[in-house]
Amino acid sequence: MTPRLIAVVGATGTGKSDLALDLAEALERRGEQAEIVGSDAMQLYRGMDIGTAKLPVAERRGIAHHMLDVLDPAEDAAVAWYQGEARAAIESIQARGNSAILAGGSGLYVSSVLFDFQFPPRDEALRARLEGELIELGPGVLFQRIAEKDPETAARIDPHNGRRIVRALEILELGKDTHKAALPETPVNWQPHRIIATGIPRDELVVRLDARVERMWQQGMITEVAALREHGLADGTTAPRAIGYAQALAQLRGEATEDEAIAETQALTRRYARRQVSWFRRYQHAEWIDARETRAEQLLVEPDAIN
Repeated sequence: MTPRLIAVVGATGTGKSDLALDLAEALERRGEQAEIVGSDAMQLYRGMDIGTAKLPVAERRGIAHHMLDVLDPAEDAAVAWYQGEARAAIESIQARGNSAILAGGSGLYVSSVLFDFQFPPRDEALRARLEGELIELGPGVLFQRIAEKDPETAARIDPHNGRRIVRALEILELGKDTHKAALPETPVNWQPHRIIATGIPRDELVVRLDARVERMWQQGMITEVAALREHGLADGTTAPRAIGYAQALAQLRGEATEDEAIAETQALTRRYARRQVSWFRRYQHAEWIDARETRAEQLLVEPDAIN
């Protein structure tokens, strides 16, 4: 059988990691081997484990994982770089005769692999200037600049996400009309694939997410972040802004209490989950399931929905 590409996507806390493992094992029972390629932007970072709900090696059931722990916290995770690395990993897996399961919830990263994305150019000097303005003026001022220049782009960007704001302004100032790092209205597939999207009712998800954040602190989030800070976490432009990590850093600096850090992380996680659902709802051929109620074998009944 031709090696498959299956994407397992959805909001945080909806069971993607376990489903990807279950699918790999179900494929193995059918005589097919599968490997997993991560598509979570923050799980790319070494040492960022608790706050990203990264599966420990011992819990990966012996299944090969790729695109995890490939960057230091001080490095910048760029989606154009990820696209090349993840596609190379998938092609290598398929060249071995195995299927690839792309699993994660970073919508832009998933889309960069599945669809024919063309990324705008970069300008290091311009980005450095905009990063300085972000620190000096804050995201609100810069976001307003985008809203005035390109309302369509502003509507797609989280006004609190400084990194996305800087990138959008960089593209606009380089003369591009719109921010191209978004899912096209009619995306062209990179290669045939199947998309399985995990979802649960919003009220149930909120409870799960709030409890998950509380467990992060109970499991040692502050200890993890304190150790990462010693290895350059605060020096990066991406990792220190990650949900949970930014709040833990604020707690370590004495700028927030533990209760405040947890509450802000919960609020931001709920908001992020809403954005994830909105992003993946645009995948026209996605098969939406509740991973708590669906067995992997059920998803492999022929014919597969490959597009």
